[in-house]
Amino acid sequence: MKSFRLKSVLVVLFLSTVLFSCSNDDDKAPSKATTKNAFASEVKGPATGKVNDELSYEVTFTADNACGVFNQFTEATIGTEKGLQVEVKYPSEVCTQQVPTPQKAVYKFKSAVKGTFDIKFRKSDTEFITTKVVID
Repeated sequence: MKSFRLKSVLVVLFLSTVLFSCSNDDDKAPSKATTKNAFASEVKGPATGKVNDELSYEVTFTADNACGVFNQFTEATIGTEKGLQVEVKYPSEVCTQQVPTPQKAVYKFKSAVKGTFDIKFRKSDTEFITTKVVID
């Protein structure tokens, strides 16, 4: 009887190990998107504003292909000048839509002090598009 009980326990352990240790081959590794910087082609927005008011600027850019989408604004430096640039996210899969169209992203600006500010967006490797805003 002990032998039968021991064999039963071993069979149950073996079957439970086999059932729970099977791997799922259908699982796909999460795709890793890549990011690249795109140049701004146009910036539209107000030239004046009030202290602590949020101003919105519409930035037009073109991604490398039609699958690229806006990710964020990042800092850019050309020589000693600092400004902003558009970061675009591309999926890791092959993009079948090759013809890109201009896209728009909104940049929010808010100042706690009065003054004249230059908002610069990278237009090329050597220059920025500069928008002046007067806060009073």
